[in-house]
Parts: sequence; C-alpha cells; structure tokens
Amino acid sequence: MTPLRGIALKITSVILFVIMSSLIKAADSVPTGEAVFFRSFFALPVIIIWLLWRGDMATGLRAKKPSLHVLRGMIGVSAMGFNFAALTLLPLPEVTALGYAAPLLTVIFGAILLGEQVRLFRLSAVAVGIFGVGLVMWPLLTVGEMNDTVLLGIAFVMASAVLRALVQIHIRRMVQTEQTSAIVFYFTMTSTVLSLLTIPFGWVMPSGPETLMLIAAGLIGGVAQILITSAYRGAEAGLLAPFDYASILFAILIGYIVFAEVPTTLMLLGSAVVISSGVAIILRERYLGLQRNRARPNMTPQG
Repeated sequence: MTPLRGIALKITSVILFVIMSSLIKAADSVPTGEAVFFRSFFALPVIIIWLLWRGDMATGLRAKKPSLHVLRGMIGVSAMGFNFAALTLLPLPEVTALGYAAPLLTVIFGAILLGEQVRLFRLSAVAVGIFGVGLVMWPLLTVGEMNDTVLLGIAFVMASAVLRALVQIHIRRMVQTEQTSAIVFYFTMTSTVLSLLTIPFGWVMPSGPETLMLIAAGLIGGVAQILITSAYRGAEAGLLAPFDYASILFAILIGYIVFAEVPTTLMLLGSAVVISSGVAIILRERYLGLQRNRARPNMTPQG
C-alpha cells in the first residue's frame, strides 16, 4: 500500500466518523446508552467479516492480558457515551472542535503517567491549543447562549476528551503485548456488553427512521474503524495524524445542511488555533522520531 492510499483511507474514515456522529445526533430521542449499543453491536459483524477476510480471526480472539481489554473497553465506552450525549446538546461543529482537546491532553497524560519527556515546544503548543479550545467555548458561554443544557454539553464533551486521551495512553501500553486486531475486536465486544447495563435507565423503542439511522451508525462506525486501521498499515502515523482535523470541515458542512447550525467566527478561529497547535505537535513528534532513527545507526555498543 502506498502512502497516498493510506491518506485516502484516513480521510474516508474521518468522513465516515462525522457521518456516524450526525446519525447519532439525528436520533437524539434515543437514550445515550442505547445509542452506544447500536453503534457497537452493529459494528461487530463488519469487524468479524474483516478479520475473517484477512485471516486474522484467531489473532483477533487471542488476548494475552484480558484485563487490559476490559479496562480499555470501560474507558472507551465511557468516552463514547459522553460524546454521544454531547451531540444531543451542542452543535455538531462545536462537539467536533472541542474534541480536539484529546490529543493535547494525551501529551500531558503521557508526561504524567508514562514519564514521557515534554519540552518547551510541545508545552507551548499545548497551551496555545487549550487557548483555542477556550475560544470555541466562549460563544457558548456568553450570556445569551449559556444555560444548563449548554454547560452540560460542554462538560460531556470535555469528559469525553479526557477519557479519549486516557485511552490513547492505555493503548500505548497494550500494543506491547496485544495485537491491533484483538484491541479492535474486544473493544467492540466490551462496549456492546457494557452498554446493556444502561437498560434499567430507560431504553425506548426507536421509531423506524431512528432504528435505521442507529443501525447505519453502527455499520458505518465499523467500516470507519477498519479503514483507519488499514490506513496506518500503509503510511506513518505522523503523516496521517494531521488529516484527523479534516473532520471539522465535514462537521461544519453537515451541521449547516442537515441541522441548520451556523458556526460562529470565534468557533472557526478557535478551531484553527487548536488545529494549528495539534499539527505543530504532530510535526514536532515526526521530526524527533526521524532524528532518533538517524542517531541509532551511529550509536556504538557500550562495553
């Protein structure tokens, strides 16, 4: 696979994830836990077919440390639930832009939890990115807009960002012993099972159109997961990561056409600041990675 094909797969997965979020938002009368179930359960057949087609079913079912998969599932399904809840309370572009806080928080958590070295450049970029998140929030917090619904939506999307950052830190540990196919499969299995625990909190019978939208969200989410996994097989993470930010373009477009959501100037400016910060961190990481790779051949063994 060529890098260009990897980029194409990544952009396609980004578009599909935005469409999935739009479907979840459109079915906003369905409780969050029930939406998580549809998203997870109907992604399973897609993932199983993919594993069978690649001959990875045995690998996908092999978990060397099951407890790591359970913990990843618990954190991941909580992040998904908070994000879905936020979609019912805030405009799609705002949820997308505020979600960009996750990569910034990953840098902070990596330093705290993994002892990763974070120098002045990345700290400055994180600070700038957090300022951008504040700009996105500001129009929502003005006197004319602020209410309990908006505040709850902001709290949900930020909680989701924190949990997504923790998931990234956890996966960095998991990949030392677990295969990617197993991580994908068991997350979907775990999130399906855990979502069933929300039944006592009031699931409803969705209407016909809502049922179709939720099933489509699950199928599209499963395809998007596969595409993003395949993309990273064909190109370096540092090359593909900036394309995550293309999601804001599609979120603005769908938000405007489908939900009549008009982005504010500050929201657009804040998104640009957050994206610039995130891309700067990614490019810096890629540069440092290249430097380390060049230095290794010149290292002499110590006697």
